[in-house]
Amino acid sequence: MIVRDRPSAIRMFLLVRGSVLPQILPSLFVNTVIATLVTINHGDLFALKITLTTIPFTLIGLPLAIFLGFRNNAAYDRYWEGRKLWGEVVLKSRNFSRQCQSLIAGPQPVIARLGLMDVRVRMIYRAVAFSHALRLHLRDDPSIADLQPLLSDAEWQRVAQASNKPDFLMQRMGDDLSECLRTGRIDPCLAVSIDATMSSMTAAAAACERIKSTPIPFSYTLLLHRTAYLYCFLLPFGLVDSIGFMTPFVVAIVAYTFFGLDALGDEIEEPFGLEANDLPLEAICRSVEINLRESLDDDFVPAPLAPINYHLS
Repeated sequence: MIVRDRPSAIRMFLLVRGSVLPQILPSLFVNTVIATLVTINHGDLFALKITLTTIPFTLIGLPLAIFLGFRNNAAYDRYWEGRKLWGEVVLKSRNFSRQCQSLIAGPQPVIARLGLMDVRVRMIYRAVAFSHALRLHLRDDPSIADLQPLLSDAEWQRVAQASNKPDFLMQRMGDDLSECLRTGRIDPCLAVSIDATMSSMTAAAAACERIKSTPIPFSYTLLLHRTAYLYCFLLPFGLVDSIGFMTPFVVAIVAYTFFGLDALGDEIEEPFGLEANDLPLEAICRSVEINLRESLDDDFVPAPLAPINYHLS
């Protein structure tokens, strides 16, 4: 995610970081070169004069812009839903920490120095590991080094073998809650509230998996992509007779808009990746870790992640 103060109008016009310009620059360059050649040749293709008016481009351009807008709205809905789901993970993780500390009985108050042998500490650290595991799962990242400080060696080795690591960790949460019930460390009525929090975290993870595994239908994206490119590459033939030498400039502006909207929809359609405009999952996970470690009076509380070159990952 790009995080920065709003720059001045001139700087905004010249910004590249966070823009889709690098992705569309090759296509934009080719389109402008074609428009320049069409202008130089006055619309002649070899010995054939291609005569087009602005009418078909007017008829096609308006619905194309509308459909590109619809697709980008659908892509942004996915992006915003992903952010709301991760907000739910943050909220439920905090609630889970509070519930473990206040509802599960123990011989002394919960502090991090009790270590993973204390079931309350173990469950709270596992909630931190759950957020990290979900991030890695959504980004198809096989590394689990971030989980090692939060789990016992035996559990860390077991989670490495799991195909769905967040679900595996939640299953272990259920095992610990069941053990607390059997040993009388929590009243059955109170255990229901902790189980409901765990179920909400699982539901948020499953919804994120749904977004990741169900993209916008490819045929719809392909149709808009082809139409936008055909429109922009044919546009010079419709403008050259009416605006002359200004054709390449007008074509470049129109192509930048259509190519940019197309590329932007592709970028935010899958919000859990590593692109500049994707969700800052590492920063969100770090926030969860800070909150839960502080709730345990942990001596090691990491610093919040800061943007690097305005990019918060």
